Amino acid sequence: MQLIRSTRAAALFLIFGTIGPLHAQEQKESKPAEKQHSKEPERAQPARQAQQKTEPPRAQKAQQKQPQSARQAQQQRTQPAQMKQAQPQQAERKQPRQKLAAQPAQKARQAPPPQKQVVQQVQRFQSAAKQQHPQRTQQQASAWQQRKGWAPQGAWQAHTTWQQSGSQTWDSDHRTWAQRGGYGGSYIPQARFNLSFGAQHSFRMSSLPSMYEGYPRFAYGGYSFLLVDPFPGTWAANWYDSDNLYITYDNGYYLYDTRYPGVGLAITVVL
Repeated sequence: MQLIRSTRAAALFLIFGTIGPLHAQEQKESKPAEKQHSKEPERAQPARQAQQKTEPPRAQKAQQKQPQSARQAQQQRTQPAQMKQAQPQQAERKQPRQKLAAQPAQKARQAPPPQKQVVQQVQRFQSAAKQQHPQRTQQQASAWQQRKGWAPQGAWQAHTTWQQSGSQTWDSDHRTWAQRGGYGGSYIPQARFNLSFGAQHSFRMSSLPSMYEGYPRFAYGGYSFLLVDPFPGTWAANWYDSDNLYITYDNGYYLYDTRYPGVGLAITVVL
């Protein structure tokens, strides 16, 4: 009996001895799992707080959407007004084109026919020719030449040699035809003048001018001329033969040297 009791006690001791440690191990294994479950809510809380910070409330989203719709409504309202304002501007832009298109037509109406233009040009030319060549008989021109009408008091007087025909004080010794009382000599016909005279027709004196009634005399274009003005003493001694010369008319005839522009020497036609 004692043996049976001892064997039972040993068996119970073995059973309880093995169950206790197993139960303790199960409790230890379950505790970390519980700790993990308890940590998960702690980790989730910062993430939720971050989402709450980043995501605006629904009321704010609605408020943000409202201005966009209001802006769209305002744009829709202002677009017709802008279109109305743009239409007058387009009309104003078209008006200048219409005016420009109308201007040539008006000019064409105002411009005279080609035949009338030719007649007007001929009339102007004839009137200018009359102004350049007043009506004067040869007897009147000859009488003016005999009394030396080109040499009034104070004008350049007669000399005996070519060298004396130069002046070192040309600005004070020179006289225009207006200062001389006007040109009273003979005239060159306009058609003949256009053929051989003017700035476009230059020439050179082939020889030294000869002295006639105290003034140098030279020939060109079928006419004889008298130099009644002194030439500047600063000019070259042979300027008459080395320089290009031309004759113009401005209420009287003048001789010009292309080397010295702006210096006109008064000359007269010799009969």
